[in-house]
Amino acid sequence: MDVHAYMAERTPLIDAAIEARFANAADLPERLRGAMRHLLFPGGKRLRPVFAIAAAEAVGAPSPAAMYAAMPIAVAVELIHTYSLIHDDLPCMDDDAIRRGRPTVHVAYDEATAVLAGDALLTEAFAALAENSAPASDAEAVLFSVRRLAEAAGAAGLVGGQVDDLSYSSTLSGPDASGAGTDHVRLASIHARKTAALFSAAVVGGAALAGASESERERLEAFAMDVGVAFQIADDLLDADSDEAASILRLQGTEDARLGAEGLLECALSRIEDLCERAEPLRELARYAVRRKK
Repeated sequence: MDVHAYMAERTPLIDAAIEARFANAADLPERLRGAMRHLLFPGGKRLRPVFAIAAAEAVGAPSPAAMYAAMPIAVAVELIHTYSLIHDDLPCMDDDAIRRGRPTVHVAYDEATAVLAGDALLTEAFAALAENSAPASDAEAVLFSVRRLAEAAGAAGLVGGQVDDLSYSSTLSGPDASGAGTDHVRLASIHARKTAALFSAAVVGGAALAGASESERERLEAFAMDVGVAFQIADDLLDADSDEAASILRLQGTEDARLGAEGLLECALSRIEDLCERAEPLRELARYAVRRKK
């Protein structure tokens, strides 16, 4: 299958669903609305939302029904991902001036507005998911998806991972940097919480909303964690020539890192090898996420 065509077909639908959140919120202060939208439109590849839809298809739901079922988690995950980028870019965090070829939100607006825009996107994500239109019989799946998303975004997931990432970066650049090169376990934990947890919430949430069994949820969650960590390693490899050396490359060479990502990908694919043919888009998305060139 053509994974690029698959993504191109679904991305406009995701964009429309995100846009609808703003159309239905006429009372937003215009400055806040602009700051919230700044990184959303035009956005990135919408990879996490597309994963959510593909996971819904993988458990047997036909494509239109799968997209309908998974869209609330797809929108929610993209809003949280964008909030995390806004906050990561802040002067008190990574202090970045450019994101996706544009000034970061705190540069385009101001720091306080950027903080509030991130807060608004985070809370709006849960409103989008809670307003799921599934019938009452699917209430358990909706609650499950809300809980998994909260875990991925919270202290045990993305936020905790960011705290450890800031501490890790400080150690690497501080007086004790010479002893930091063996801390693979710590870095793997950061990758799992900052990156893989949100991938996992997208995949298992999309599958749950489409009627996945408990066994399917467990396997898809493990699949997504492997893919998420491999995705972050791939990101580090793509940034290998940047002025700031990527974290994984401080610990091991480029070739070892690439082999590690491939190993995680193969492990992920093995977890879902017995799913039906409808899971092929999910498999291809995993390959794309790990092997992409940019």
